[in-house]
Amino acid sequence: MRQMVRFRVDFTDACSLGPGKIELLESIQKTGSLRQAAHALGMSYRRAWLLLDGLNHSFNEPVSTASIGGQGGGGVTLTPFGLEVIRCYRAAAEAVEAVAREHLQPITAKALTIGTKDAGARRKRLSRSPTSASDRD
Repeated sequence: MRQMVRFRVDFTDACSLGPGKIELLESIQKTGSLRQAAHALGMSYRRAWLLLDGLNHSFNEPVSTASIGGQGGGGVTLTPFGLEVIRCYRAAAEAVEAVAREHLQPITAKALTIGTKDAGARRKRLSRSPTSASDRD
């Protein structure tokens, strides 16, 4: 069994980077279109636009540039910095995964797999019981 590690980096309160944003950038790189990238990821255009706009305003240089309309239609292109963001994140992800494999190896074999009787059990949310007037006094 192989564990999967997904991590997020918070550079500042206003600047974070995680697997979802990186997947969006990679999809934009592949398709050249924010709408197509969002569709490929099963994400709404609005959500994709908000993530990309957030990234473009999280660093002191943008990760993408957009062209509007025209004969060939509009599109989105990653900047050299956007490509660097992907490269740096993927390199860090590879290193984090290697360290996690090393440190978590002793307990990996004990993880339950799908099909065991407890694997599908969900945690129940505890609900509050109504309080009587005497309890509030």
